[in-house]
Amino acid sequence: MDDSFDPKALLATLADLPGVYRMIDAQDKVLYVGKAKSLRKRVASYFRDVPASPRIALMVAQIARVETTVTRSEAEALLLENNLIKRLAPRYNILFRDDKSYPYIVISRDPYPRLAFYRGATDRNAEYFGPYPSSTAVRESLNLLQRMFRLRTCENSVFGHRSRPCLLYQIKRCSGACAGLIAPDAYARDVRMASLFLQGKQQEIILQLGEAMDRAAAELAFEQAAIYRDQIQSLRRVQDKQYVESARGEDADAVAVVEEGGMRCVNLAMVRGGRHLGDKPLFPGNAGDSAAEEILAAFLFQHYSAHPIPARIFVNRALPDGEAAALLAELAGRPVPVAEPRLTLHKVWIEMAEQNGRLAIAARRNQIARQETRLEALRETIGLETDEGQETRIECFDVSHTQGESTVASCVVYQGNGMRKSEYRRFNVKDVRAGDDYAAMRQAVLRRYEKVGGGESPAPSLILIDGGKGQVGAAASALEELGLAYLPMLGVAKGEGRKPGLESLIFPDGREPVQLPAEHPALHLIQEIRDEAHRFAVSGHRLRRGKTRKTSRLEDIDGVGPKRRKALIARFGGLQGIAGAGLDQLSAVPGISRDLAEKIHAALH
Repeated sequence: MDDSFDPKALLATLADLPGVYRMIDAQDKVLYVGKAKSLRKRVASYFRDVPASPRIALMVAQIARVETTVTRSEAEALLLENNLIKRLAPRYNILFRDDKSYPYIVISRDPYPRLAFYRGATDRNAEYFGPYPSSTAVRESLNLLQRMFRLRTCENSVFGHRSRPCLLYQIKRCSGACAGLIAPDAYARDVRMASLFLQGKQQEIILQLGEAMDRAAAELAFEQAAIYRDQIQSLRRVQDKQYVESARGEDADAVAVVEEGGMRCVNLAMVRGGRHLGDKPLFPGNAGDSAAEEILAAFLFQHYSAHPIPARIFVNRALPDGEAAALLAELAGRPVPVAEPRLTLHKVWIEMAEQNGRLAIAARRNQIARQETRLEALRETIGLETDEGQETRIECFDVSHTQGESTVASCVVYQGNGMRKSEYRRFNVKDVRAGDDYAAMRQAVLRRYEKVGGGESPAPSLILIDGGKGQVGAAASALEELGLAYLPMLGVAKGEGRKPGLESLIFPDGREPVQLPAEHPALHLIQEIRDEAHRFAVSGHRLRRGKTRKTSRLEDIDGVGPKRRKALIARFGGLQGIAGAGLDQLSAVPGISRDLAEKIHAALH
């Protein structure tokens, strides 16, 4: 503890109110962020004669000051704590990097509702089902729903301009509503059935379909009766597979913390509408010697302050003080039971979560071992040296364009046995002659490392350049200009026919290129990082090119400014939809007069 820090003086100023506290060291780095029902009591607990653990004792010894923020409630403190933890990443907070939003299945509220994959904020303009643990789980459910109920999945801009059904109708994945091949009431019935299925009411659907099949057979509509029969059979197959299904159609999460070989994992299993949708393993950072119960509580608070809270949460470790249930209930505005399971089915969910958590640990351990082997092989191959205890950081650059159009350069980061996606960067290349890859590479390297010399940005252990001597030379000249020529760099030139395994390693100092065997672990690591840089550059280029092509022709039309362009794209989905719209449809857009609609129509035809 800093000699100038007086905990007694601090405690005398603290209020008996809820809030958030921040432990800060002498270098103004935040050591720990915590929430409290009573700031005075919670902060005082850190300065007792016997610390709660060696980890806490080490943290307390570094405290130079404590800052506090009073909130109106403990739930508000939880939200603020979570935001600060994710923004500041204090070294003594258990941290779960789970910022990505979870996907949903959405049924729109259009006259012929659309079934789709959705990720983002929800609103009242559609019906949402989920969340799902992964995009794969969503797509599997969408595929099943298409086979059973044949709802449309196309965008409104496509649906509104078709006169003939697409391939999905031909392969019996859509009922052809765009071409009027299904009556509105029949389509509405299929939408209701899909909604019931997503709510877990399969038995109710089977009963309704059975009655409809009997009616169709009595009316000699045998083709329609066969469709109902196939739907019933599909539903029964789903029920057979869902051996952990709840007949009550409940929404619950099963959360299990497991530990094997010193590695911890929190596995989240999601059950929606009684259907077990799959699970997602998450690995805590900064866990140190924290108890399993602490890790579990940290996950619950961080995860559910950012994601929807289900009706019930089952856990594999008891949280005795009831703080989790009380806080989550305050966040949700309703009771949220958080407890170990009692019923056999709920115990099965927790057992599955534990088993999948152990499998995730085994897979992660294997991945780390494999990456360590590759990294060590790379160090030996090129003579790369890193300071003891410092992680090897590799940054890789690539440039993407289409005949010089919309050039984008990417920089991806590999560190700690994996890709650091939060540190990726894209650069929209400007003021460079179209197709000049060397100048584009030089600009990207200059922009990426201009702050490294001043210590504002971390320096990489190795720079990879996706390209041959020209790109490597351009990157080397940029580093020399910045005074960073000492940074190790390596070019990866594609081999004959661009076949993987035939790459050559290019050195900026003029050494002869090296071609590693196709099975060499160092080459496998280089390929993995290079391919990720290429993917990131191409996706950025396509976004930039698509944005340019979507709006460029509209920009040339006199009277169509940014607001009207935005309104047109929002209504018709893009340039193709606008071009396919009639004069009446164009003039129905706010801000588009009949004269301007005629001008737009003429310009696009």
